[in-house]
Amino acid sequence: MYSERTTIQREVGAIQIPDGSPAVLSEGTSVMITQELGGSFTVMTERGAMFRIDEKNADALGREVAPEAEPATGTEGTLEERVWAQMRKCYDPEIPVNVVDLGLIYDCSIVKDDEAGQKVSIQMTLTAPGCGMGPVLAHDVKTRIEELDGVAEADIDVVFDPPWGPNMMTEAARLQLGFM
Repeated sequence: MYSERTTIQREVGAIQIPDGSPAVLSEGTSVMITQELGGSFTVMTERGAMFRIDEKNADALGREVAPEAEPATGTEGTLEERVWAQMRKCYDPEIPVNVVDLGLIYDCSIVKDDEAGQKVSIQMTLTAPGCGMGPVLAHDVKTRIEELDGVAEADIDVVFDPPWGPNMMTEAARLQLGFM
């Protein structure tokens, strides 16, 4: 498991895990970075509270802020392949596996809109129905997909039927998490 101790270097906005509520971490707060994937950081305070900090606030963790990413305009592969690649950049803040390999993406469809461009519709679920991070994960997926050249809109629908289970993970994810 990845872990690195650091001190918050300036007041920073964060999202509390698992309820998804906004929070502020004060300068001088000691944290352990437990995950750094998909452009965000998961940190844990000495009292065991977990928070997600976006990459644009990496400097609050003593890290270099990544330069503004260029939109994912590449044309390699079909649009559907590029959409799936973008979703693989979205990570559950508590589990070091992307949402695709976790089995959270149930459906991906692309509809051509002659006026606006392509519309991508995603049906996804969460590992638990009451997960407060659901809106955060759905927003991540939407944002990543809408970065793609040719995508006018991404519509993300969070569903709970069928209920998610570990059997929906890829074999690699189950192996990584010790489910095999």
